[in-house]
Amino acid sequence: MGQQQLLLIVLGVIIVGIAVVVGINLFNANAEEAAKDGVVSDNTNLGAMAQQFYKKPLSMGGGGNTFNLGGPANAGFVIPTGLVTTANGTYAITDQQAQSIEFTGTPTAGNGYLWTVVTTVTPTSITTAVN
Repeated sequence: MGQQQLLLIVLGVIIVGIAVVVGINLFNANAEEAAKDGVVSDNTNLGAMAQQFYKKPLSMGGGGNTFNLGGPANAGFVIPTGLVTTANGTYAITDQQAQSIEFTGTPTAGNGYLWTVVTTVTPTSITTAVN
């Protein structure tokens, strides 16, 4: 009877150990997906702001149907200072043309994530890809 009880205890410890490892892996995967969702959300918000700038007339401080006004005085849409770095990541304009603009979001350093989020904005669409 003693050997059977010992075997059941060992089996129980193994099952609990496996459950803990699976739980930790699920938690880490969920945390990474939440980070991706946050960066995608921030990029989409920046895209909506860029479209708003594009559609606003020049006389009201907008782009007047362009994302890039050109010249050193007013280069067009810029990321607001408070949104360059957020709790989710860091954002930059990687390509700015008259009819399109591209944002790249990099997750917060220290998490070990190797992906970036690239959002391309045109006057009528916002397209996001996780690379």
